[in-house]
Amino acid sequence: MAEKIETSREGGIDAPTRHNLDWKNPEFYDQNKIDDELYRTFEICHGCRRCVSLCDAYPTLFDLIDESETFDIDSVDKKDYKKVVDECYMCDLCYQTKCPYVPPHPWALDFPHLMLRSKAANFKENNDPLKKKIRDKALSSTDNFKYGSIPVIDLTINKITESKIARTAIEKIGGIHSNATLPKFDSNTLKKRYKKLGKSDVEISQTNKTSGKVMIFGTCYCNYNTPDIGEDLIKVLRFNKIKTELIEKERCCGMPKLELGDLESVEVAKEFNIPKLVEAINDGYDIIAPIPSCVLMYKQELPLMFPDDQDVQLVKSKIFDPFEYLSLRDKEGLFNKDFTKEFDKISYQAACHQRVQNIGPKTKEILAMIPGASVDIIERCSGHDGTYAVKVESHEKSIKIRRPVVSKAKKFEPQIFTSDCPMASQHIGEALDPQTEISLHPISILKEAYGI
Repeated sequence: MAEKIETSREGGIDAPTRHNLDWKNPEFYDQNKIDDELYRTFEICHGCRRCVSLCDAYPTLFDLIDESETFDIDSVDKKDYKKVVDECYMCDLCYQTKCPYVPPHPWALDFPHLMLRSKAANFKENNDPLKKKIRDKALSSTDNFKYGSIPVIDLTINKITESKIARTAIEKIGGIHSNATLPKFDSNTLKKRYKKLGKSDVEISQTNKTSGKVMIFGTCYCNYNTPDIGEDLIKVLRFNKIKTELIEKERCCGMPKLELGDLESVEVAKEFNIPKLVEAINDGYDIIAPIPSCVLMYKQELPLMFPDDQDVQLVKSKIFDPFEYLSLRDKEGLFNKDFTKEFDKISYQAACHQRVQNIGPKTKEILAMIPGASVDIIERCSGHDGTYAVKVESHEKSIKIRRPVVSKAKKFEPQIFTSDCPMASQHIGEALDPQTEISLHPISILKEAYGI
């Protein structure tokens, strides 16, 4: 038998695989090693350029190269690498949908996690100006949103963020763009609403992959800014005869800190949240979070950061996107299709952090079951990313990134526009025609279609 010869090939067609994040190894923060890997990666990206349309990290990189002396990465100042790193908000789309050189390809590129590594080293060195440090720490400390939801304080903050004079001052002092829409605070929090809803009392129906009992991880955003989304989710799940409860105490999932490179704070949040989620799982509950970033944090980022933590791996196996869960129930004939209201054209932007979960277009599939609904899916980034769209240095870039989404939505002329990411819904919705209704989350469309 002839010996099999292993040959390299240009690009890969295998499903992407992820390597664990060796973030506790001192070499992870070695700037010389980081620069060497940035050089290697950027050189490969320069020869490919498939990802140029995803975000501003790639145009920034290619401009640095094209404007360099040799028209190659070797004449780009390593100090300018940070300009590329700062533009990456780790949506993961390049890794999951574009790059032909991710593992198992021998070149083994992981652009988002290389950017994370560089951000983490920068965070440890505290190289950013004080003004930027304070702003980024404030924006990523979402657990503090609870103070904004205190009665009267919520109204005061909302009034301030609506004032042009106040916003101009905030931009100059805090580096938050005066035209960026900031989240509103709501003193009628999700936890308060949950208490009014009362305990769930339904006959539990299990399937091969779902227990029929769900514990909601409310998330900072749904607790303090958009509690109506969390409330709608509870109502929809209970309407589908799923026993649904809300976790009593939780902290931020850690995604904002991850994107900042503050990995130690991610671990602190993990140490608080994981035991509570494991307790719920041991009591027979599955976990659902309404925000895709939170689901992705537990499905991907924490398992890669803590590969040997069995509790983290357990949560990974038991956390679901809301529409993923409803789709699994539908396969067993347990999805409620008793709709009382028809819809027309729904324009739907698939959030990046949901797409990279590799669950398929479950939201579109469920929404398409609503009588009369025609769902047009847009698989392009909104450019929001929680903080990217509000920072003074990147707000205008976020506007540029959202334009293809806005253009496609306008051509469809929808009755309603939505996205699994409520911040993306709002960001894109602001640029649509006034007659287009904006639903911050598809679960609210589902609730309305049920007539709940």
